[in-house]
Amino acid sequence: MIQKLLVLLIHFGPKTKRWFWRVWYNIFAKKAYSHDFFFMNYGFYDENLFIKIDHEEERERYPAQLYHHAATQEDISKKKVLEVGSGRGGGASYVSRHLKPKSVVGIDISKNAIKLCNSMHQYPNLSFCVGDSEKIPFENESFDVVLNVESSHCYGNIPLFLTEVKRVLKPGGFFLWADFRLAKEMPVLFNCFLDSGLEKIREKNITNSVVKALKKMSKERKEKIKKHVPRPIQPVFMSYAGIQGSEVYNSFIQNRLIYKSATFKKIK
Repeated sequence: MIQKLLVLLIHFGPKTKRWFWRVWYNIFAKKAYSHDFFFMNYGFYDENLFIKIDHEEERERYPAQLYHHAATQEDISKKKVLEVGSGRGGGASYVSRHLKPKSVVGIDISKNAIKLCNSMHQYPNLSFCVGDSEKIPFENESFDVVLNVESSHCYGNIPLFLTEVKRVLKPGGFFLWADFRLAKEMPVLFNCFLDSGLEKIREKNITNSVVKALKKMSKERKEKIKKHVPRPIQPVFMSYAGIQGSEVYNSFIQNRLIYKSATFKKIK
């Protein structure tokens, strides 16, 4: 019942959707401030991909691999990268340390998340600030790459977000994206991408790789939810986390939810 109410609230309308996710992420970031995880995505597993990470990062291998998959769609070395929707900062941190960009800036609508990022991820080429996906706080043509991983499904106005992405990208710059949608919504989303004036370079259905990662992570995520989340709302968190057997997990299995990655280019 709680999960159905949550879904209705999220899909009620753009403004309600935007308000809900802003409140949700601020509360979530505050409550989970001291918890030892830095990624908030469903992960990526592929038999041919095994990234090199530090020993202490191993427990979040699959979420890190989703960032690796998304960010390496193009060569971002020596490039200025903006991540929109940086969450707890694990992805921006991974990209800044392992993919050799000139710099990475992460923005997020949650003040609590940004506070966490600035306290936990301190590297010379990495910074974080509060920022709105629909009003990105940077000048025109400021970045070579805009990265957006499992965040856009929260936005109230996708066309406005894409207008902002195009505005802050330099001519010839790339928009690297990965996220999920209901199967019937995915074609509509890609029409928005094309209507924005960005040119599609590639598109890939990665649902199977995401499901494999969720299956591998389910046991640990379920144990953490049972330990840290009050029992009445555990089912909501189980589904939110994509635990095996949850509504979200089953939706991927049944192809009601589709997960894709894609690359777009701002033409000169």
